[in-house]
Amino acid sequence: MNATSAPRYEQETPDIIKAFTDAQAAVGGHGLEPLLRHLVMLRASQINRCGFCVQMHTREARADGESDERLDRVIVWDQVRDFSEREKAALAWTEALTVLDHHSDLGALRARLREHFSEEEIAALSGLIAMINLWNRIGISRH
Repeated sequence: MNATSAPRYEQETPDIIKAFTDAQAAVGGHGLEPLLRHLVMLRASQINRCGFCVQMHTREARADGESDERLDRVIVWDQVRDFSEREKAALAWTEALTVLDHHSDLGALRARLREHFSEEEIAALSGLIAMINLWNRIGISRH
């Protein structure tokens, strides 16, 4: 591999990529509905500016029935009425865990989450956000 070619993680460290893939699959099995998962992964990917992931999660969300209107406005989710309070709580948590700001009031955000999610769902949501941030960083490192 030359200095400018993209990393080939699947070839160089297949065991690590498999572990990441297995973790991603485990996150999906804890009660979070598919459309919510798509919104969360899309929003984190937008923040992280991972073009590949934005395209992939938009396409997957559409395939699962998400509307173009909502996908167009997820970037301004807190300024529009397209999203439920449950979705808004998840998107706020996504932003807080993607842009780590020591001024964020995580306690207030967790309290908001608890109005709409079980503790298991909050744990799964946090894992999902961690995983998409991991995948975004792998994707971005290939640019």
